[in-house]
Amino acid sequence: MKTKSGAKKRFVVTGSGKIKRKHAYKSHILTKKSKKRKLALTHSALVHKADEKSIKEQLRLV
Repeated sequence: MKTKSGAKKRFVVTGSGKIKRKHAYKSHILTKKSKKRKLALTHSALVHKADEKSIKEQLRLV
């Protein structure tokens, strides 16, 4: 079974099995966003527990 191409570009699995993602809204129209907001969007986050199963299926980890 092939993995979903979009998912493999967007998510990475950590050593403990959690899924890491990047924040949206950081690619363009940055002039109206505050420095604090842009800095917060720079850092990566973990995928919510409710979405984890779906993403693991897309990455063929289940």
